[in-house]
Amino acid sequence: MSGAALGLEIVFVFFLALFLLHRYGDFKKQHRLVIIATLLAWYLCFLIVFILPLDVSTTIYNRCKLAVNSSPAESNGSYVTLAPSKQKCFKPWSYIPDGIMPIFWRVVYWTSQFLTWILLPFMQSYARSGGFSITGKIKTALIENAIYYGTYLLIFGAFLIYVAVNPNFNLQWNQLQTIGIAAANTWGLFLLVLLLGYGLVEIPRSHWNGAKRGYLLMKTYFKAAKLMTEKADAEENLEDIMEEVRKVSESIKYNHPLRKCVDTILKKCPTEYQERMGRNMDDYEDFDERQNSYPSEKSLAKLHKQVIYSVQRHRRTQVQWQILLEQAFYLEDVAKNESSATRQFVHTFHSQEPENKIIQYFYTPTVEWYWECLLRPWFYRVLAVVLATFSVIVVWSECTFFSTKPVLSLFAVFIQLAEKTYNYIYIEMACFLTIFFLSICVYSTVFRIRVFNYYYLASHHQTDAYSLLFSGMLFCRLTPPLCLNFLGLTHMDATISHKNTQPTAYTSIMGSMRVLSFIADGFYIYYPMLVVILCIATYFSLGTRCLNLLGFQQFMGDSEMTSDLIDEGKELIRREKRKRQRQEEGENRRREWKERYGNREDSTRSRAVHTDQKESSFSETNANRPLSKYTRSNGRTERDRIELLQDAEPLDFNADSVNDDPLESDSGR
Repeated sequence: MSGAALGLEIVFVFFLALFLLHRYGDFKKQHRLVIIATLLAWYLCFLIVFILPLDVSTTIYNRCKLAVNSSPAESNGSYVTLAPSKQKCFKPWSYIPDGIMPIFWRVVYWTSQFLTWILLPFMQSYARSGGFSITGKIKTALIENAIYYGTYLLIFGAFLIYVAVNPNFNLQWNQLQTIGIAAANTWGLFLLVLLLGYGLVEIPRSHWNGAKRGYLLMKTYFKAAKLMTEKADAEENLEDIMEEVRKVSESIKYNHPLRKCVDTILKKCPTEYQERMGRNMDDYEDFDERQNSYPSEKSLAKLHKQVIYSVQRHRRTQVQWQILLEQAFYLEDVAKNESSATRQFVHTFHSQEPENKIIQYFYTPTVEWYWECLLRPWFYRVLAVVLATFSVIVVWSECTFFSTKPVLSLFAVFIQLAEKTYNYIYIEMACFLTIFFLSICVYSTVFRIRVFNYYYLASHHQTDAYSLLFSGMLFCRLTPPLCLNFLGLTHMDATISHKNTQPTAYTSIMGSMRVLSFIADGFYIYYPMLVVILCIATYFSLGTRCLNLLGFQQFMGDSEMTSDLIDEGKELIRREKRKRQRQEEGENRRREWKERYGNREDSTRSRAVHTDQKESSFSETNANRPLSKYTRSNGRTERDRIELLQDAEPLDFNADSVNDDPLESDSGR
């Protein structure tokens, strides 16, 4: 099993990152480089979270082996060995051989840093550029990132000059590398505590509110009202942009040098607008002889950028509106079925997507009723209590992890108790649950936050390239300080535990933070305590209240604006529900029409064909005979009447006076 666990987790994490990226990104429409860069960033960050518990168990085994093979008075290099253990050191099932983890962490860490500080910012500007060629997009990206890169180079250059001039500093390359890592981790830790303080409170509270049906339905109505406003704004913005495109398309004719740029813009427009703005190939006009003012290539690039953004926003709001309607209809069905005496879940509308037969076999209407109306609320309440307990433990440990005598951090207590018995399974599970919960609190906040319309992760393949790249950049900056914070909570970091024991492989590539004592002994220890204030602010919804005061409507139960938006959303959902009911009624009438008259028409058609064959055979056998005196015109009249009935389409309206049988009305007439 040596190294097998590492290989299995590498494969599993890859498919996990691929699944999440497929949920938020669009593999068919987005550029391959954007997909590959985002997938690599997400994959590396998730990989660090999953592999770090294996590093901890391997380090504990190495410490045990070092303690058994040495006496208490001996020293092994720079490490002071521990007392010999009375128990034999058992090798963990997930043991990773020496020399693999340092190389692995070095490759993963520096690749992620290259992505977050150099490649992903450049690709963000490249993806948002409206250029019509690769060279133009690269030029625009370099210009936009010149200030970004120049600021970091200026700070780093000033620091190097200060070190070179000051004789008191004698820094080597390893120490400079450590200072760079400390600077990056300091920036990441600053953002990490902000996101962690929000997630520690909001995740348990969201699951507790998930058990309240009325709360979820009211919040869905509120979202519907806000989304309808955004949807209308997106449609209006798209109309304005398409009007500008139409004017440009009419002014720049087929023989203009910039016509290729206009064609590129038209390809990004929706299909209905492309058909409406199709260029007139018969309009030959010599643009050189007329002194018209034509837009420049720079203005066309700006228009191209606006078209991409407006089309993406319009498509996203349309999809989100349909998803929100399905959610609102389902919550209303749950509210209706709670008082059902049959204890079978009845849907108002059938699912538009075909259901899996296996799921349909096991997840029957009875099982669905018991889960949705009875078990699910209690399950969410229990889960919320468990998550709230984890949050309290995290907050306590963040405030006390610097204390080594006595050990107050609960995570450190758990790991040290398991270390005495060398229960590696328990150690890995405890480490995994701890870092997984911290990651969920941080990463879920990244998925939830929205910076106006520039950064927004929307599911169902509706996230644009800029937001995907920005999320990958955030993950790469947040994951290293998150792992260092986890090692500090468990006292596996020598900077926190103040012990000269063998460090983990992950800590060894970070270097000793004691080069910068004010960061190692000050910022890393006392800044995480700020999470208490952030948790209190999140619990009392201070951020939501501030946004509400600034004009950004947020869901608040005691707000008059919230109640007005809830009523507006409820009316919108009711209107959409009536519209869909009329559509289904029309489809049902058409289906009944086909079922009622389809067999009769088929049999009549077959009789008519058989009659034609008999008449044709009769005419062939009796070609020399004189024509009959009498003809049967009634059969042809019947066939014409049946063909007219086949072409007729049932009317789609509710009227009591409409006769269901058109044959009766025809005979009556």
